[in-house]
Amino acid sequence: MVKYNDYKDSGIAWLGDIPAHWEVKRLKDLAKKIGSGATPLTSNAENYDKPEVFWVNTGDLNDGYVNNSKRKISKKALVNYPNLKSFPVGTLIMAMYGATIGKLGILNIIATTNQACCCINLYEQYPVKYLFYWLLSDRKNIISLSVGGTQPNISQSIINKLDVFLPPLEEQTQIANYLDAKTTLIDKKIKLLKQKIKHYKAYRKSLINKTVTKGLNDDISGWVKFRLKDLGFLYSGLSGKSGDDFNQDDNPNNKGFIPFTNIANNTYLDKKQLGTVVIEDNEKQNQVKRNDIFFLMSSEGYEDIGKSAVLIEDLKETYLNSFCKGFRLTNKNCDASFINYLLLSDTYRQQMLVEGKGFTRINLKMEKVNNFSILIPPTKKEQQQIATYLDAKTSTIDDIVNNIASQIKTLKELRKTLINEVVTGKVKVTL
Repeated sequence: MVKYNDYKDSGIAWLGDIPAHWEVKRLKDLAKKIGSGATPLTSNAENYDKPEVFWVNTGDLNDGYVNNSKRKISKKALVNYPNLKSFPVGTLIMAMYGATIGKLGILNIIATTNQACCCINLYEQYPVKYLFYWLLSDRKNIISLSVGGTQPNISQSIINKLDVFLPPLEEQTQIANYLDAKTTLIDKKIKLLKQKIKHYKAYRKSLINKTVTKGLNDDISGWVKFRLKDLGFLYSGLSGKSGDDFNQDDNPNNKGFIPFTNIANNTYLDKKQLGTVVIEDNEKQNQVKRNDIFFLMSSEGYEDIGKSAVLIEDLKETYLNSFCKGFRLTNKNCDASFINYLLLSDTYRQQMLVEGKGFTRINLKMEKVNNFSILIPPTKKEQQQIATYLDAKTSTIDDIVNNIASQIKTLKELRKTLINEVVTGKVKVTL
């Protein structure tokens, strides 16, 4: 990488030196208008009855161009709310609230926004893409300037005062074009790798489904039908607990705790992903045991409901979270790992989804799970053979997926480093 010939102190300690011919300006000095929007009352139907106007929320910002909005408002809403301004194509938007603070988007449409979006309309001479890349590199600093607890936010007044490194205008355009070209290549590689992951995950899913429903030799003529309650019993997770009871430091009554995510993300429960919960001596709670299977009984999304994981090792006094149920096999002719694979298969997961009820959350009822019908091999040995086969196959697939995910992580870090070094003048763009 080529460096500039001469550097000077930027005046910003944590950013260090900049090329001698660059300037440092406040963001407000680059913009002819910085503003935000509003949220029309949802109780007034006429604000939303005709989806005529793009209404951008922070969820629409994904560090790229904004070509649409998930929600739209009516033209009457513009009349009812003077604060709802239309922003032109090329407006740079930054998220100001919550987990999305610092997320960016460039309007490719004429749109309004809600109050969580800061809309920056630059003077014509400044290329919006250069500022976009600068703010991407400055995100860590921007987030550090936010205030608030559970819902931190950054104000427009703080955004106005953000420092921006400014090369001459022609060089800004060169930098923006260079980064466009380089990041496009990186993004294409990332997209291809994500498609590979999607392919391997689909193959993993189809492999499990075929194997647990057809067997290793495609002959299920001798398989036997059972209801789950004929093979074991369900038990509840923790009850009567508050947030203060979990993950305390150095409490002598701390016991192991299986969080929701340990079941959602794993086929076999991972003992490295346990939390802690305070259990008093006189409490009556259900402890988990080896070969227990755990179900997600309540979730905000269909992708998690009914998801299961199995515990195949002994854990010292450990308890289950309240959104889940445990299933303990009592039939000695059943293999827990096979039953878990069976319940993870598409054939049975889809049946689980049909049973899910609820509006804001989807819930499974214990009686529905108890009466759930499954078809299994007649011998434990055959079940174990299937589980062992799937362990080997899925482990290979998981290793491939993890390797690809590592490549994606490396490319994302490369992308981030490239942008940072170019817009801070650490390296010189050569076209």
